[in-house]
Amino acid sequence: MIENIKILPDSLHVKFKNNIDDNFPNIWLRDHAKDDENWDQRSHQRKTFTAKLDTNLFIKEASVSENGNYVNILWSDSEKIIKYSTEFLQKNLIKKDFVHQKYFLWKSKDINDQVYLNYNDVVSDDGFKFFLKNLYEYGFCVITNCKTNMKTVDVIANKIGYVRQSIFGGLWEFESNENMADSAYTQEELRPHTDSTYSKDAPGLQLLLCCDYDATGGESIMVDGFKIAETLKKQKEIYEILSNVEVPGKYVGDGVILEARRPIFQHNSKKELFQVSFNNYDRAEFRMENELMLKFYEAITQFDNLANNIEYQWRHILKPGELLIFNNWRVLHGRGSFQGKRKMAGCYINMEDLQSICTDSYTHLTLPTKRIE
Repeated sequence: MIENIKILPDSLHVKFKNNIDDNFPNIWLRDHAKDDENWDQRSHQRKTFTAKLDTNLFIKEASVSENGNYVNILWSDSEKIIKYSTEFLQKNLIKKDFVHQKYFLWKSKDINDQVYLNYNDVVSDDGFKFFLKNLYEYGFCVITNCKTNMKTVDVIANKIGYVRQSIFGGLWEFESNENMADSAYTQEELRPHTDSTYSKDAPGLQLLLCCDYDATGGESIMVDGFKIAETLKKQKEIYEILSNVEVPGKYVGDGVILEARRPIFQHNSKKELFQVSFNNYDRAEFRMENELMLKFYEAITQFDNLANNIEYQWRHILKPGELLIFNNWRVLHGRGSFQGKRKMAGCYINMEDLQSICTDSYTHLTLPTKRIE
């Protein structure tokens, strides 16, 4: 809600009722006009010819309306009043004294029954919104009482976005197979990692449905990568190395060679952590100056030790009919060694599709970004 506004020579000062205020430049506000003349309501695309706007334009009149939910502005280059919503202005604040945190950083002791959701609830409208909320808060969920077939994976995936095609296909089934060129197809322990560090755009979500289990061992392991980042932030040099050294990931097999580079901790321009990317199996060879190289090894040792610390690991043996879904840009996953039969089905979903469904007005959720102070 808007408390009051003040017209300045080159901007509009807006004070909100939560004691947050900001100055919005005139040219920026004019460029973001959402009336029919300046914005295509059907395609959600700008119609304004921004380069033709007068950079010296000014506000002739401005007022607050509808109980503080809108600002009405009459511009010097127009005869029509243009409305700007409080929601729109708050979403674009620069002076943010708070961080919207839609998720919870956790260790294993913090995870209880809240991550388990019933399939029939998830596919319902209200249940799906609750599922998205939990997925964002914790970075993963287990959907129970699923049918043990590929259609289940497809239904859940298409509720969120669409199935991503990769070198492994779209929807896939797998069990241990020594002929496959990937460690996931063995029965050996898989230490916590994120997938596709060799891809320039790693998958945002991974779905894993247990179709058959007649084995011993094979626990699924989840680790909150953002919690590791929060812990390592206390060691400035370690954190900076993990945030700045671009680590190469590489996949070689099945007639394919893929390679990409990025830091283990990726931040946006506001220094907010948005992705953890770590896979010691797929890390390719690279060299730096010896001193920095040794510091890099110290940094990844500390990271990997935390990822393999039982206090940071949630462990659960998936039973037939349980589907594990997790944020591959936040949560590391692993698997305990096993003996016997363990058949899984799954797929990937792009991060942009997860962002889209969670920023839709239907869900009123936003993409999680955590400022690690």
